[in-house]
Amino acid sequence: MVKVGRGQELTLREIERNKKISHVRAPGERPFSVMKRIFHGGRTFVKTLHRVSIKEMFRCFAFDLYQLVTLRRRELAKAL
Repeated sequence: MVKVGRGQELTLREIERNKKISHVRAPGERPFSVMKRIFHGGRTFVKTLHRVSIKEMFRCFAFDLYQLVTLRRRELAKAL
């Protein structure tokens, strides 16, 4: 992505390029943002690699459950 400095503006070509990149990147960024915001996944306070991997596995499992609930709510909203 092209970043702009202070007092500068992006060209139309750079804006379109950034939109294309963000369109591809956005679906992959959502799980990480949810894990960080909802499940406080910004830092891991355990020290061994084994414990960190287990903690992250549970965090991913929690995200999957969270996503399942979100999808169920959407189905119910469409049905009403």
